Amino acid sequence: MGEPLRTPEDYELFLYTLTERFSSIRSSTVTFVRRGVSLGRVAGEICFDYGLRLVIRERLVWQRLPVVIDSYGYEVWQGDEKLYWYDSQPHPNEPDLESSYPHHKHISPNAKHHQVPAPDNGVNLRVFIGLICRS
Repeated sequence: MGEPLRTPEDYELFLYTLTERFSSIRSSTVTFVRRGVSLGRVAGEICFDYGLRLVIRERLVWQRLPVVIDSYGYEVWQGDEKLYWYDSQPHPNEPDLESSYPHHKHISPNAKHHQVPAPDNGVNLRVFIGLICRS
């Protein structure tokens, strides 16, 4: 399969075969739920080796193809500790985030208020899983 976000069906196939595609994924509860003819929601958790857990939420739109991730949040946990997260919540008054607006990463210390630009003007689930699998 090429780009996982070409059609809603392509993305569903990608999501529901994650454990087959990535050997470091131990389990997945990710679901894709259609909300009308051009809107979908993705939510769930992916458990990786070494006790890492990824909590996912995405809002997808596809009035035209390809599918677009309209908003997202990806949280990385180890046990009960949230290590960091990426999201697309705009922070328009943060000049340090202009290069990847609205995409950014929350990091320690004080992760709620400490953000850095996201790589490559944002991330998607495929990129994010790749980042986790390399670490």
